[in-house]
Amino acid sequence: MTTYIIADIKVKDPKWIPDYAASVHDLVHKHSGRYLARSGNVKTLEGRPLDTTLIALMAFPSEAAARAFTNDPAYAPFLSARQGGSDSRFQMIDNTDLAGTISYLPKG
Repeated sequence: MTTYIIADIKVKDPKWIPDYAASVHDLVHKHSGRYLARSGNVKTLEGRPLDTTLIALMAFPSEAAARAFTNDPAYAPFLSARQGGSDSRFQMIDNTDLAGTISYLPKG
């Protein structure tokens, strides 16, 4: 079942970004994931805006693959750098429809 990671990041110190941006996509790909977006072009359409600098959306073929990426020892130094230079929130969701009314999504 497709699993998505949504990374919501507020950059406090941008020093970590060049190495992270140049390298982490290879680790995502290593675990059969791919970026759907990695953008600082964040616009709030409804509700109170979050203090977000960038949002990344990654798709993985399964929860196990997403967790393998986040737990990969090769990711640890990038994770530490990102956490040290930002306020970050990573969330994981699957591709189900909780209500079960969208025909092309599995019922959640």
